[in-house]
Amino acid sequence: MEIRNIAIIAHVDHGKTTLTDALMKQNGGLTDENVSMDSNDLEKERGITIYSKNTSINYKGTKINIVDTPGHADFGSEVERVLRAIDCVLLLVDAAEGPMPQTRFVLKKSLELGLKPIVVINKIDKPAADPHRAHDEILDLFFELGASEEQANFETIYSISREGKAFKNLGDDSKDLSPLLDLILEKVKPASLDETGKMSAQVFNLGYDNFLGRMAVARIYSGKVISGSQVFIKGDIDGQAGTRKGKIIKLFSFEGINRKEVETATSGDIVLISGIPDIYIGETLCEDESVEPLPHIAIDEPTLSLNFLVNDSPFAGKEGKFVTSRQIKERLEKELEINVGLKVDFSPDQGDKTSGPSFFKVYGRGELHIAILLENMRREGFEMQVSQPEVIIKEKDGLKTEPYEELVVDVPMEFSGTVIEKLGKRRGIMKDMVEKNGIARVIFDIPTRGLLGYRGEFIIDTKGEGIMSSRVTGFKEYAGEIKKRSYGSMTSMVAGKAVAFSLANLQERGILYIEHGSNVYEGMVVGNVLKGEDMSVNPTKGKQLTNMRASGTDEAITLNPVFTLNIERGLEVMNNDEYLEVTPKSVRLRKKYLTDLERVKKNRV
Repeated sequence: MEIRNIAIIAHVDHGKTTLTDALMKQNGGLTDENVSMDSNDLEKERGITIYSKNTSINYKGTKINIVDTPGHADFGSEVERVLRAIDCVLLLVDAAEGPMPQTRFVLKKSLELGLKPIVVINKIDKPAADPHRAHDEILDLFFELGASEEQANFETIYSISREGKAFKNLGDDSKDLSPLLDLILEKVKPASLDETGKMSAQVFNLGYDNFLGRMAVARIYSGKVISGSQVFIKGDIDGQAGTRKGKIIKLFSFEGINRKEVETATSGDIVLISGIPDIYIGETLCEDESVEPLPHIAIDEPTLSLNFLVNDSPFAGKEGKFVTSRQIKERLEKELEINVGLKVDFSPDQGDKTSGPSFFKVYGRGELHIAILLENMRREGFEMQVSQPEVIIKEKDGLKTEPYEELVVDVPMEFSGTVIEKLGKRRGIMKDMVEKNGIARVIFDIPTRGLLGYRGEFIIDTKGEGIMSSRVTGFKEYAGEIKKRSYGSMTSMVAGKAVAFSLANLQERGILYIEHGSNVYEGMVVGNVLKGEDMSVNPTKGKQLTNMRASGTDEAITLNPVFTLNIERGLEVMNNDEYLEVTPKSVRLRKKYLTDLERVKKNRV
């Protein structure tokens, strides 16, 4: 059977998973209408792909392996690896939005690898869709990124993924996605069928099974992979090329979204291999030592770091099942098995009584990358607290460098001035500005530090009508001090239950994070102060009761809606002297030092 290997790449929310689901439903890959490639609970809730996944369909006697990739920049390291294992990409672009930052990132990577993309202009049924403009913008982007003449002469298909329809030309009649599949068979070369050569395969992704341990997703480049066979593993070990032996215990092929155990797999196929517990991305599996290792796959470096600590607040252990340092360490070790964009330094956890509680330093690709890990852990019953995220500063040739991002902002014209002013103060440099239909698209080059904590402010400034998306462009010279809008914290000075009478007075000073009836403890942050320094408050103070009647004593109390903290919001609004307490049922902000006296002592040091 002939094999074709393709990946679907796009900016977040341009319809990759919807298209993949439709392809599978029309070709027997999915039997249940309610099943989707986004199988993770968080993926379903947020409507974004977090983990790249493999599937396959059979069309006209050909097996088509499809890799659905994440669209969010924080998970971009997954995309880069996937591109090395396939022969063609479907570049999906929203007909209304056109190319976005992540479109540029994934297209640049695919062009550098010599791939010739097939462009799919999706969502052509949108009221604001303009497929011709989108096509012209994509062509401009190809030339801007240095595409060859052959690459720039790309094929274009139009689609409505939600309805499962593809069109060779605008205005054509179509009932399914067969025009797209026919183009794939016509334009994508068959995966190399070098069955007689010596076996070589390269790992481009990792999986994990509770019974089989770490598993490798690999593309076979030549020969056959046989279950139960001995193999040599070649790769970089701490920067040094090395070879070691291993054995393939089980071998799986992809059928739809399911994996099927097989005895052999031929060159060109994408398989799942178990039995090598220390296998890693980019390593080459071969049948003897004479086979040359395949080119190494680099993994993007993390840009943020923060500390994971054992929860030591007064409410510690009330909601979580897993609360100890050892349990958190084991969970982070398990996450490292598959989450290759994450790094953890376990050495700092030897905390002593003078330096505070023990901690693990976790390095990630962005706020969302870290927030997804925390959300998964709290749902599993973990309880912990984390410090404020900080960008990673590097020394290069005696120069201090920090990560920078390309930020694309779409805002109504009336709000553009405010956004440009705010981002300017955060060291953002405006590179381009275009206005279409009353919407300004502004492109900035900005330090990651300048973006931390800005998303919530951006939503308020644009009244929820703005869209911002970014991608890391690399490390550049340190931008110097960044002045952000500083909020003071409203910190509880007592423990107890918050009452409406007290909260009604406090809401005049800032924005509250808690509701009437919420349990609070001394040192817990209950809101922010719009002006000035931190403020100690008593949210449990009730109304003084007397038997005297007076005008105004019985007026109704009206509370404003609270700013409900979730993990991402908490990471944005927290200060460097605070921890974010994450439990299965609650997200709270607290001061590192709970009492006023401890905080005063610390500030004197």
